Amino acid sequence: MELRLPPLEPYEGGLAPDGDYDGLELAGLDLAGASGEGARFLDCLLRECALDGARLTGARFLDSRLEAVRGVGADLSQVQLRDAEVVEARFGGTQLHGSVWERVLVRGGKWDYPNLRAARLRDVVFEGCVLVEPDFGGAALERVAFVDCELTGADFSGAKLVDADLRGVRRLEIARGVESLAGAVISSAQLLDLAPVLAARLGVRVED
Repeated sequence: MELRLPPLEPYEGGLAPDGDYDGLELAGLDLAGASGEGARFLDCLLRECALDGARLTGARFLDSRLEAVRGVGADLSQVQLRDAEVVEARFGGTQLHGSVWERVLVRGGKWDYPNLRAARLRDVVFEGCVLVEPDFGGAALERVAFVDCELTGADFSGAKLVDADLRGVRRLEIARGVESLAGAVISSAQLLDLAPVLAARLGVRVED
């Protein structure tokens, strides 16, 4: 999974609803509070942009890279990421519910409290990421791998996992929905770590 971008033209404007951005580099822009609902980004690079409070509902990032972007409270609900990379991003409280991810690489960065409820992820790799209290409630994860990641306080309630690989999670904490891990692969060490949660969910009392 390697994204190769064509030569890009610098872009210094703002975002517009249903905007069409093709072959552009958006670098160092302050896009806080921007309205880019339904925008389409094709063969684009968003680098070191501020997305605090940006409204990008239903936007599409196709064959594009988001690099070192940051934002608190950004609305990326129902966004589509296809053949895309997200590198060293820092997000807090990002709305990603109903989003669709296909062939996406997420490398590095930290995501605090991302709302991924009812999202659909297929052929996605999270590599070297920290995800704090991610909400995967009702989400579908198919061929999703976590490599050298931290996944703490995760909610998988009602999620459906198919060929999801959690063995590369160096710190795995499931707050809710441990029963939804059917269809996932975990290591024997992770099984031991999750044993108390599994026992509690099954109503098993463990006594020495």
